[in-house]
Amino acid sequence: MKPSFFTHMALSALLVVTVATTVHAQKSMAPREASGTNNAIADSNVLAKLERWKDLKFGVLFHWGVYTAEGIPESWNLCSERWIDTRPAGSKYDEYKSWYFGLSEKLNPTQFNPDQWATAMEDAGMRYMIFSTKHHDGFCMFDTKETDYKITNGPFASNDSADVTRFVLDAFRNHGFMVGCYFSKPDWHCQWFWNPYYATPDRYVNYDTIRHADWWQNFKRYTQNQLHELTHNYGNIDLLWLDGGWVKGSVFNLDSLVTSFRATTQKGLLCIDRTAGHNEDYKTWENTLPDKQLPYAWEYVAKLSSMWPWSRNNDIYLKSRATIVNTLIEVIAKGGNYLLGVGPDPRGLITDATVARLKEVGQWVKANSEAIYNTRPTPVYNSGNVWFTANKDLRTLYAFYALPSDATLPSVVTWTGNVPVGKMTVVSTGKDVKYEVSGQEVSVTLPAGMPQESFALKFTIK
Repeated sequence: MKPSFFTHMALSALLVVTVATTVHAQKSMAPREASGTNNAIADSNVLAKLERWKDLKFGVLFHWGVYTAEGIPESWNLCSERWIDTRPAGSKYDEYKSWYFGLSEKLNPTQFNPDQWATAMEDAGMRYMIFSTKHHDGFCMFDTKETDYKITNGPFASNDSADVTRFVLDAFRNHGFMVGCYFSKPDWHCQWFWNPYYATPDRYVNYDTIRHADWWQNFKRYTQNQLHELTHNYGNIDLLWLDGGWVKGSVFNLDSLVTSFRATTQKGLLCIDRTAGHNEDYKTWENTLPDKQLPYAWEYVAKLSSMWPWSRNNDIYLKSRATIVNTLIEVIAKGGNYLLGVGPDPRGLITDATVARLKEVGQWVKANSEAIYNTRPTPVYNSGNVWFTANKDLRTLYAFYALPSDATLPSVVTWTGNVPVGKMTVVSTGKDVKYEVSGQEVSVTLPAGMPQESFALKFTIK
């Protein structure tokens, strides 16, 4: 196969456009509306950590893997489902798969700097982090003993930081973050999931697990061993973020595994299985926001740019500061946390444009931090462009005015409900504002010269 056939440079724009819609449609998981989990209820350490997680509000999810070497979508081009249309035109599947898996010999992030990552995310106002230790393609970003398909067995193997998961986790712990490991339950490189004897028509295991019970047992053991490695060899992990919901955790006895981890190395570990049940301590909403407050802990997961991992067009399609800020406002008013997807580049760095955009966001978050962190939802949480959060005393409220893109601030902001008593101040400056109340209608006169951006007000209610 000619190398130029798979460079993807000519098709990068097509990849960005198609993956933003197609992969989104396939991977989006709207969770079942249920609250709590049996494990969380039974374990006071888990409940305590869940409350700490609720305080953090803003986090980052890193997709960084073998796909980063070429700036292509993560894993999904390996899948033969009918919706996959982002491979190079005219490519043959087996040849493409061989080429894709061969990228393990190309990924060589010689400028890898996890402290740069952690500094940039801290400057953005983020307080927790999820790192992709293994995506569906099976390439491991940690030094597993279960396979040679890993970053510690390629061109980066001789680097002192080759076991990148260890260094990423350490860097973010040093910056005070709650840390977590993303881990795909399906593994398309593992012969015990996609066995080479059979074709791979879809995302599922490609053989009859009853007929080949020994293969299936091997896959269970493989997965259990890798989870044991992550939870026993990499220090304290706050969140085990399991993806690939078409493989249920019960397949490899996740209940007993998580109980064991919590009893030994990972006290209070939060598990996010994304398939509901005993080991989903909070729920995830991917790329689609719920339309109302939810009666359980949840997280909104969305990309910063057009793809989850880095692409050559990454910096062009970065979401605006206003979009990120207004999304954060809506998410926390509805009672959730916001997990923003960032893709480090092939060098092992966060791009300058991404750092700059996140720093802009962080300046706003810092100025309004009192209204963001450690807050809880309040029953009346939205009125037009105004969204509300509450201090844990439930009497101190914060009203965010989410300024729409390309709009200007009005001279008077109005809302219904959450009637204030006493003084009201602008959170970012501490300046008093004047307001009037008529029944349940509140009208706030904004001070002259306020920046043309979203802002928060602080007040108390009876």
